[in-house]
Amino acid sequence: MIVSDVIDLTGDDKDDLQRAIALSLEESNRAFRETGITDEEQAISRVLEASIAENKASLKRTHTEVWSDSPNPYDRKRQDNCPVGLKNVGNTCWFSAVIQSLFNLLEFQRLVLHYSPPARMQDLPRNQKEHRNLPFMQELRHLFSLLVGSKRKYVDPSSAVEILKDAFKSSESQQQDVSEFTHKLLDWLEDAFQIKAEEDREGEKPKNPMVDLFYGRFLAVGVLEGKKFENTEMFGQYPLQVNGFKDLHECLEAAMIEGEIESLHSAENSAKSGQEHWFTELPPVLTFELSRFEFNQTLGRPEKIHNKLEFPSMLYMDRYMDRNRDITRIKREEIRRLKEHLTVLQQRLERYLSYGSGPKRFPLADVLQYAMEFASSKPVCTSPVEDINTTAPPGGTTAQLPPPASTGEQPDTSVPAEGSGSGPQAQQQQRVSIHKPFTQSRVPPELPMHPAPRHITEEELRVLEGCLHRWRSEVENDTRDLQASISRIHRTIELMYSDKSMMQVPYRLHAVLVHEGQANAGHYWAYIFDPHQQRWMKYNDISVTKSSWEELVRDSFGGYRNASAYCLMYIDDKKPFLIEEEFDKETGQMLSGLDKLPPDLKEYVEADNKLFEREMEEWDALQARKLQQEKLALAAASVAAQPMSTEPCPPDNTASQHDPEYMEQQSPTGDSKHLQEDTERAISKAAAEHDEKSPEALLKTALKVEYTRLLRLAQEDTPPERDYRLQHVIVYFIHNQAPKKIVERTLLTQFADRNLGFDERCKSIMKVARAKLELIMPDEVNMEEYEMWHQDYRKFRDATVFLLIGLELFLKKSYVEALMYLIYAYQYNKELLAKGPYRGHDEELIAHYRRECLLKLNEHAAVLFETGEEIEVNTGLSIMNELVVACIPLLLVDEMEEKDMVAVEDMRNRWCSYLGQEMEPNLQEKLTDFLPKLLDCSTEIKSFHDPPKLPSYSTLELCERYGQVVTSLTPSRTPADGR
Repeated sequence: MIVSDVIDLTGDDKDDLQRAIALSLEESNRAFRETGITDEEQAISRVLEASIAENKASLKRTHTEVWSDSPNPYDRKRQDNCPVGLKNVGNTCWFSAVIQSLFNLLEFQRLVLHYSPPARMQDLPRNQKEHRNLPFMQELRHLFSLLVGSKRKYVDPSSAVEILKDAFKSSESQQQDVSEFTHKLLDWLEDAFQIKAEEDREGEKPKNPMVDLFYGRFLAVGVLEGKKFENTEMFGQYPLQVNGFKDLHECLEAAMIEGEIESLHSAENSAKSGQEHWFTELPPVLTFELSRFEFNQTLGRPEKIHNKLEFPSMLYMDRYMDRNRDITRIKREEIRRLKEHLTVLQQRLERYLSYGSGPKRFPLADVLQYAMEFASSKPVCTSPVEDINTTAPPGGTTAQLPPPASTGEQPDTSVPAEGSGSGPQAQQQQRVSIHKPFTQSRVPPELPMHPAPRHITEEELRVLEGCLHRWRSEVENDTRDLQASISRIHRTIELMYSDKSMMQVPYRLHAVLVHEGQANAGHYWAYIFDPHQQRWMKYNDISVTKSSWEELVRDSFGGYRNASAYCLMYIDDKKPFLIEEEFDKETGQMLSGLDKLPPDLKEYVEADNKLFEREMEEWDALQARKLQQEKLALAAASVAAQPMSTEPCPPDNTASQHDPEYMEQQSPTGDSKHLQEDTERAISKAAAEHDEKSPEALLKTALKVEYTRLLRLAQEDTPPERDYRLQHVIVYFIHNQAPKKIVERTLLTQFADRNLGFDERCKSIMKVARAKLELIMPDEVNMEEYEMWHQDYRKFRDATVFLLIGLELFLKKSYVEALMYLIYAYQYNKELLAKGPYRGHDEELIAHYRRECLLKLNEHAAVLFETGEEIEVNTGLSIMNELVVACIPLLLVDEMEEKDMVAVEDMRNRWCSYLGQEMEPNLQEKLTDFLPKLLDCSTEIKSFHDPPKLPSYSTLELCERYGQVVTSLTPSRTPADGR
């Protein structure tokens, strides 16, 4: 952004504009004199206050759109040395994108971290700048130190944002351009370092590191009404227009030349005015502000420019330097001449490629080829109409075509021959079939495939073919020559600045700040290059993920969806200190983590890490208490449910190692009855096969019989609606290759049921099984692993219940009720599939119906919004906020699922389409408030209510209902058999 005075190149005919500008400046100056606050500062204040208000309001909400931290601190724990994200505290994604881009400039990071407040900071600040900038600088140091050494996955920037908000007072609230914020942020940092520099260098001219890092100078060389001038100006962010340009160099070329500058190169005086910019000093960090917004006078509101604009990863600035002024002018003149020649050649080529005088035009070479094909076709002596009737029988005369059919009548497709009489019988005998082009698949062999000349002599054909061949050859040669010349000129222009002398000022792309959405609503994130890993990283609020140049191009160039770059940050490739890590002066080792911090910040981060560690310890203790309470409750329920018996029972040492509920058989009903019948059937079969009647021998055989049955079920190839994993836990274990000891203990538990039958044989086998369970030593079966396997099976059954209820509700079109069941079905299932491909159900099936449910709700909410009625509009927005927006991060968290990404874009585009439509002001206000939430690309998972309470189904009922609902699905959306 230009920070010095603007040069006035306007003439007398623009007095009205000048008066308007002067009036505006006078108004701004009066406001500044009265309040001490500039208009720009007030505008920044408004967006900050809006963000803080949004953050505070979010704390009061009880709906599911609340942006809250996961209660489990391990979900918020930083993984290894992964970069730390920034929490969006209420429409502050712009803050995150800018701060992360600056933080990853290691030289800037060092300047901020090692900034020491002035000695007089403890005293009352002398002016408003000190009152504002010094506390903000301290909060920025704290924020940077947490980004360096925090054990958290992301940190909260509220304190820094609060400082910015408190710096200005305003009663209004509106969206603020992010580039203005960046410019203002650098101003505040410059002021803070200026205060310190003035204190450190009493009597000397202070040196400001912010100015050295971000500000450069250019020379404005121009002519104003025939008089030449030169002025040196300072710049920070350099503004570039996007509209009408295809790449960054075209933008720069246009920005460096203003007005008509032919007079600059002429010794003669001219009335023309114009100027050129030539960089005399480039900053180490060169920032381009891409102007992608323009005001639509017709609609009376700003609009975003979505045009594609390419930019390179390495930018050579030599052609824009003042020291290369003469050679650049020569090259520009040469390029101008080449482009003029290029235009002429392209026009000539177009005449060859689009030949003709009518609306339809064709390549001339093809026209000549078609003429040659026509001339070479076999001559036909009869007319096309006569040719059709050559199928008349021998001896018959020429057939007459029937008259056109009257409206509403079908034409007669058979033709009577003349002289055959006029009666029906005669007509039936003498009818001749006519070829029907739309109903007959075969063309009669005597009908020519193409039109052909009727009369042409061999001499005429020979001359004509010779001419057409020669002309076509000439046209093809001319076309090739033109295309080759055009390619050569394009290549010459591309290589105009490729010689080494014009590649001495390289700037490497460091960060790209991206905006997705429209002019008055959207979301921001940043792509930042990691020079140590040599890869691009995507910083999207709390989410920091690995990326690629291809993804950056897709999201940043524009012309694809609604995302495009609005700010490019390049760094001088010849100044490696900008991104070099710091090394210990004594040991020579690279500093990392807390070692990079000065003592006060190291202490600050360590204190925050201890708080986080304490939070994790408290969470562990809470989970341990919950687990203990659950075990005690299960043990108490087991004791209470045991039947009274006059016989002494063997001591039970397994009370604390409780069996899963689907293995518990406290009464002969439901699941237990079904399982008992299977067990008794195995015992009966074992007794019939075994001669020895001892309980030990019968138990051994019965175990083998039951395992064989279950193994056969596991190996059976069944349709998706009959999933045997739901019928028995051991089938699930076999599918997932559970350890042999886990399977054996589970099967033994089945035969140790106290309620197993009432005959002595079953009771004796039960006692033997229980005795064997007690004899199993802790080192033989890992009980933690045993519990884990059974916990996974419980989750599998829960996921199944969530899925079948969700699908049942979806098929009933109860989308609001279905959504939460499908959401939790997907989450449970995904956790299971992370452990193995056969742990859960078909992920694509659940994802499809989860996605379809959200699309249905989105469409329903949009229809309600379109009614314009207050109640319907509020209902529609409530559905979006509480359900759709809350679930979008679940679809974005796995970017490999392309269908989910497309669905999210469809939902967003549905609402963005309203921005170009006329609507009531209250609807426009609601839409403007809602869209930033919808367009937020953060993958932060919002907290939901607890999962819906699941009904208790017996195994038979669960299998039956699951089979019914899967059978009801469309064939294309039935689950894949992954077992």
